[in-house]
Amino acid sequence: MYVLYSLLTFCLFVVVSPYFLYQAIRYQKYIGSLRQRLGYLPISFNIDGEESIWIHAVSVGEALTARALVADLRARYPRLRLYLSTTTMAGQQVARRGVQHVDGVFYFPFDWTFIIRRTLNIVKPRVFVMMETEIWPNLLRLCAERGVKTVLVNGRISKRSFPRYRLVRPFFRRVLQDVDRFCMQSDESARRIVELGADPGRVTVTGSLKFDSLPLPTLSHGRPRDRVLRFFRLSPSRLVVMAGSTVKGEEPAILKAFSRVRLSAPNALLVVAPRQPDRFGEVERLARDAGFVTVRRSNLPIDAEPKADVVVLDTLGELAQLYQIATAVFVGGSLIDHGGHNILEPAVFGKPILFGPHMHNFKEIAETFLANDAAMQVASDRELEDGLLALVTDPVRRARLGAAARALVEANRGAKDKTLRTFAELLPSASVGGVVRPFRVVH
Repeated sequence: MYVLYSLLTFCLFVVVSPYFLYQAIRYQKYIGSLRQRLGYLPISFNIDGEESIWIHAVSVGEALTARALVADLRARYPRLRLYLSTTTMAGQQVARRGVQHVDGVFYFPFDWTFIIRRTLNIVKPRVFVMMETEIWPNLLRLCAERGVKTVLVNGRISKRSFPRYRLVRPFFRRVLQDVDRFCMQSDESARRIVELGADPGRVTVTGSLKFDSLPLPTLSHGRPRDRVLRFFRLSPSRLVVMAGSTVKGEEPAILKAFSRVRLSAPNALLVVAPRQPDRFGEVERLARDAGFVTVRRSNLPIDAEPKADVVVLDTLGELAQLYQIATAVFVGGSLIDHGGHNILEPAVFGKPILFGPHMHNFKEIAETFLANDAAMQVASDRELEDGLLALVTDPVRRARLGAAARALVEANRGAKDKTLRTFAELLPSASVGGVVRPFRVVH
């Protein structure tokens, strides 16, 4: 089965390689990461061959969620090095700039046995930590052979992905046997991972680390500390609409909704943050074609109010802090069937949030917010217009939604402590106490 899996992934690599070759030649993408993806880390990466904790986060969201754990792992296991890997380039940039307390950041290797061996020989993990649902068969098998403990953290199995996993359940069951602990976000995800073959005694429901990864808003002499705010010195009366993590197909609806907002607030500002960096230019053109004076964040003067109608956030790692200037927030990837994005980042600042009908990647969190009247869900482009206009013209409703969102974030913290207690079962530490009871399936 593992040979077939390796063959299939190799065939997939051959099929998609022309695209990556074109991107490398045309845009200079992927070239710098190829050696690391092939397992060739610099010798200086771990020159003394010290043992480590290896955390893998696919992209931006997972890398930011990892922040909830890294400081505590560093404090509890000071004799182990701490490494963080990502799959995407955006995730790599955020990990290097936004995640402290790690000894090194690198690109995740291709999941072929000879490459994985090469990486393991350099990283020398005592524990391998997978964020969310990053399950790589060859890596897990080799970790088991070497006695490397493995733990799935902040795990989830979505309703959409569950049927696909079930198609290969016999193989998947074998793969899951190599995972020592599963820390799942919800009872539903826990039941699904058990049905796919995980040992119930290794599964624990810890809740979502995304709540714990959010830094509480802090002030320094009355002003927020983050440097990005120096490029948005806004007058107190100026209304700001934030559209975060948007995907292709959503911006036209957002720009149309913003046009209606401008009828009520002619001086309103729209900040659009496309999810994919290669779409910055496209979104800038869309806004200009819609008749708006548009500028990129990277072209804003420091300590000045933006002299534009629309700002395209073309920088990475700034969106979460920038939410605090918003009057109302639309979280993208949800109006188009893309699975949605993180609504907790604006919630921690007590901002009123709208999102579309497609939130399956954040199903439990979205349902909790809606059940507590802490967010608004819109089903169409027209509803987005109506909902956004209703928020910006009703300060009482904005305040109520924002306060409920902030309260939910604070009430749901605690997954970090549960996860660390489970982690301690794999790698005991004298400073860790308490016991987390394993999840049990009730028939």
